Amino acid sequence: QVQLVESGGGLVQAGGSLRLSCAASGRTFSSYAMGWFRQAPGKEREFVASITRSGGSVYYADSVKGRFTISRDNAKSTVYLQMNSLKPEDTAVYYCGADRNVIVTTRVDYWGQGTQVTVSS
Repeated sequence: QVQLVESGGGLVQAGGSLRLSCAASGRTFSSYAMGWFRQAPGKEREFVASITRSGGSVYYADSVKGRFTISRDNAKSTVYLQMNSLKPEDTAVYYCGADRNVIVTTRVDYWGQGTQVTVSS
């Protein structure tokens, strides 16, 4: 198994930025595609972004394309989500996930516990 721990969430003003981090342990980080997901109260968890094992390809939900950037540092076993131009609609608990295969849905092998992002208007 792998363990994932998110950090970097907080309260920001609309138009501001946050950088989320997800640190992995327990397995070889580079063996996994990594993804970011979010879930607002009363809503289903949704896919936000993902990155392949060596960072060669990235995928984004249409709602965040052009505003969010996913990246990974395999030497640090960490995946990041840089969030710019934040909107109140981005408010959610953000989760990272790991999977052996390319991530384009909410189905992953491992989940972190999440970090809260709140965007005020």
